[in-house]
Amino acid sequence: MTIAIYPGSFDPITKGHLDVLETGSKIFGKVIIAVSHNINKKSFLTVEERIKLIKESVKHLPNVEVDAFEGLTVNYAKKCGAEILLRGLRAVSDFEYEMQLSQTNSELSPDIKTVFLITKPEYNFISSSTVKEILLNGGDISKFVSETVYEYLKGKI
Repeated sequence: MTIAIYPGSFDPITKGHLDVLETGSKIFGKVIIAVSHNINKKSFLTVEERIKLIKESVKHLPNVEVDAFEGLTVNYAKKCGAEILLRGLRAVSDFEYEMQLSQTNSELSPDIKTVFLITKPEYNFISSSTVKEILLNGGDISKFVSETVYEYLKGKI
């Protein structure tokens, strides 16, 4: 069974993330959503909140697990026995950063490959940062996140 790691901050998880995840879950035997814990980055949601919301949002995907990690993604992937890093692309502007990241990971661990999946066009503009900005300025984010995430974030503000 091929194991893929889908790493990211997911602060919060969006419909774009879920689109990539649903496609990845059809391709790979197991997908682990790996929530990165970056102490240098100010997060809106705690790691625990993100994990809870992701688990609720992916209940319909039996081959998806949720976990958190610190450190290098390739080291976490090795620990999990993963061969693939799953990354989503929204627009051409994402590609340069993702390509550099992929090449760096390949240098660090040549056995782990990166697979890019492109989101559906209706999710190309959605990012966690945009969702947070809309939310914090009183806007409606219901089109951009799952119902579970929407209700939780609405209650948090």
